[in-house]
Amino acid sequence: MTTKTILIHPDPRLKKVCDPVADVSDELRKLADDMLETMYDAPGIGLAAPQVGVLSRLIVLDCIKEEGDPPQPMAMFNPEILASSDETNVYEEGCLSIPDQYAEVTRPAEVSVRWLDRNGNEREQDFEGLWATCVQHEIDHLNGKLFIDHLSPMKRQMITRKSQKMKRERARV
Repeated sequence: MTTKTILIHPDPRLKKVCDPVADVSDELRKLADDMLETMYDAPGIGLAAPQVGVLSRLIVLDCIKEEGDPPQPMAMFNPEILASSDETNVYEEGCLSIPDQYAEVTRPAEVSVRWLDRNGNEREQDFEGLWATCVQHEIDHLNGKLFIDHLSPMKRQMITRKSQKMKRERARV
């Protein structure tokens, strides 16, 4: 497996709507494995293909955070939200493409999601809590949306400026 470079906001590829996966190929399965390794290495709990420069509808996630609990890595091809609860949750979200920036985001507390698994089989599952927040955050990436797009324009602008500054500083190193 290979660790991928994570794109940092602002990057135009992070604002593009991704193409559906026509066929779950060996190449895409390897990409999913590389993305999981990249996500764990970062460390994070979710990663979308556009964050590594691939404009395909693929996300990976693993929201198990307790020490000693076995990991539950998931790779989802063409994930789509089928239903959302009226009840909401507020989580302090961050993003591997916007390092060291966090903000409270309100999202549906529960979602039903359909996707293709690594074998190309259609799956459906209900998610709640952190898993629901994470899967919505990652699906947003596939639609060219970042968590800061859920914030007020002023807060979004402030985080974008900090991200631009950090990007410039990293480029100098």
